[in-house]
Amino acid sequence: MVKQLCILGSTGSIGTQTLEVVRAYPDRYSVYAICAHRSIDKLIAQAREFHPEVVCIADESLYEPLRDALADLPIKVWAGADAIAEVVTMPSIHVVVAAMVGYAGLRPTIEAIKAGKTIALANKETLVVAGEIICDLATQFHTPILPVDSEHSAIFQSLVGEDQCEIEKILLTASGGPFRTFTLEQMRSVTAADALKHPNWEMGAKITIDSASMMNKGFEVIEAKWLFGVPVEKIQVLVHPQSIVHSAVQFTDGAIKAQLGAPDMRLPIQYALSFPERLASDFPRADLFALQSLTFEQPDLKRFPNLALAYEAMRRGGNMPCVLNAANEVVNLAFRQGRCGFLQMSDIINETMAKANFIAKPTYEDYVNSDAAARRLAESLL
Repeated sequence: MVKQLCILGSTGSIGTQTLEVVRAYPDRYSVYAICAHRSIDKLIAQAREFHPEVVCIADESLYEPLRDALADLPIKVWAGADAIAEVVTMPSIHVVVAAMVGYAGLRPTIEAIKAGKTIALANKETLVVAGEIICDLATQFHTPILPVDSEHSAIFQSLVGEDQCEIEKILLTASGGPFRTFTLEQMRSVTAADALKHPNWEMGAKITIDSASMMNKGFEVIEAKWLFGVPVEKIQVLVHPQSIVHSAVQFTDGAIKAQLGAPDMRLPIQYALSFPERLASDFPRADLFALQSLTFEQPDLKRFPNLALAYEAMRRGGNMPCVLNAANEVVNLAFRQGRCGFLQMSDIINETMAKANFIAKPTYEDYVNSDAAARRLAESLL
């Protein structure tokens, strides 16, 4: 059976690499729907190549130029957040690749779970913001959530066949980003252009900045807690500059299983789409002889306090991870726009968490309101 895909965030890094996998296996995968925020030219080019049934753009002001550009093709053109939340529920879709950036990915992922679609999850903010709701819904609607992040894919792969074995510790690796060896004084003057020069991975701007500040790793700790059902105390971050060991699991007998590979996101994307099969590929191979050594370091929470803030948010629970994410989205954008210093981002996130109203058992509406309130608060602190 050919799997019909809906790709949320098709013009971003994960979305475009998903389409590379589709190109490689046209007998296995077909694109039913593609959605983007506002990258209209890329979206038009993708529509003309893959001929999906539906093309959707979040920015409603771009609806008419998108519709006109595709008028000669039998493609439905939709626009707006409501349209994206609707398209994921269409009966012909088998897998929803959730690769939208940030909080915007939450609502369509919830709708896709309710519709019983398999979720290939690349949008970590969905579990950061509302992990309890997402996991409860996935259980209620018997919806598989397959991780696309390289780290969580590595953990998932390490757990295959270990259903009866207790996890002692999850070892979540981090590259350390471009400022791994910088002093605090050096980091005071770094720019967005500096932060966007990741040493190992090619990613979108928002996630690359999060990687530089280690907030991305903090989000991944929270995501791992929900995906694998372990307390945050059992999740340990290791800085691994070579980015070859993508993550590992230590079991109660002391054994450690890890997944290794070249830093190429197409591998975890393809595995999420093909699971439980492994498909042959021509992706780059990790040459362990050439590497000679793999090193691991403790993360420095004084230089990278965002990681500590993520642990704190998860320990407090309730709506606090949602507040953490909202404040981070505000300061991340502000840093890229030159309105906020690199180290100032952590200070504003910390202050937002301290001043935000805490809700121990939030509903979906509480998450929506907490997100909006935290954004306003963070903006006022810039």
